[in-house]
Amino acid sequence: MARTVQKDRINKYVKDYYGVEPEYLWEKTPNTYVYRNSINKKWFGIVMDIPKSRLGINDEKIVYVLNVKCDPLMVGELQKQNGFFPAYHMNKDKWISVILDDTVKDETVFYLLEQSYLLIKEKT
Repeated sequence: MARTVQKDRINKYVKDYYGVEPEYLWEKTPNTYVYRNSINKKWFGIVMDIPKSRLGINDEKIVYVLNVKCDPLMVGELQKQNGFFPAYHMNKDKWISVILDDTVKDETVFYLLEQSYLLIKEKT
């Protein structure tokens, strides 16, 4: 039996846990989508496919990344670990990119999504 790709497992988790479907906002980037709080409409996650080179890796292979809002104190610590990068296309002090290639365990990604959700929920 084929193992599902991490982005699909994350989508299922977000749908089951938060009741949120991916929201595709941009025609020019059809594989990019956001997870939005259904009450205050703020984003708590963004998934996009980008070349690894945009993460500072010398490789043009396309990978999926998840950006989540994060406590600024955690950002620096997470970036010391495999699979974490300065946020691509977001505020690098408050967001972090997680590569979705199974380098980072699903449970860790779920925890970071929860933290992101709580951070944006505070601003209702």
